[in-house]
Amino acid sequence: MVLRPNQRQKLDGSDDQQFYAYPRFVTHVDDGFIQQLTDLYRLRLKPNTRIFDMMSSWVSHLPKEIEFSHVEGHGLNEEELARNPQLNHYFVQNLNENPKFPLKDQDFDAVLNTVSVQYLQYPEAVFSEIHRILKPGGVAIVSFSNRMFFQKAIEAWRESSEASRVELVKHYFESVPGFTPPEVIVRQSKASILQWLGAGGGDPFYAVIAYREEAKIGGLAGK
Repeated sequence: MVLRPNQRQKLDGSDDQQFYAYPRFVTHVDDGFIQQLTDLYRLRLKPNTRIFDMMSSWVSHLPKEIEFSHVEGHGLNEEELARNPQLNHYFVQNLNENPKFPLKDQDFDAVLNTVSVQYLQYPEAVFSEIHRILKPGGVAIVSFSNRMFFQKAIEAWRESSEASRVELVKHYFESVPGFTPPEVIVRQSKASILQWLGAGGGDPFYAVIAYREEAKIGGLAGK
């Protein structure tokens, strides 16, 4: 187990679907973060592949010039998902109540999670599902910054430093056999005189990336 029971707790223990019942047609990170994320997708995602955008909303930040064969969306607000022009199909499901995806084994080339991993109370189960639906060699990209709905983030996230959160997501991947060692991308916001005057310096960008290991060919060569 990665997390202790108390580390899974939220300050607001009410039904997540009630909290997300009303659509929020806003972006939860700044333009710099979004550009870095789209650039990362441009490098790691391939045309004509199947993408699962979990815990999504009305935007997916996928490169507009890349055509994918299918983009499946998931979230807690149907109105937001219906507004997302990059989704071919979507479903609504509370992963904290039912972490099992209604998706086929080894059916996706990539799984994406953007600024939402902090809300998962049973990440071990969810990351096991990510592994299950990925094709061998498929990639999982988990990105996040330092923003959150504080009352809905789990204790392990709320009480961690930004560096510790990176380690936490790495451990989520490492808790599931069959992922490659996680790769980390960190681009912290640069300090400036504006920050000393109280203005923001831009959202930091963090991404943890792992691949489903390729199937190994068993047996020994003939003697």
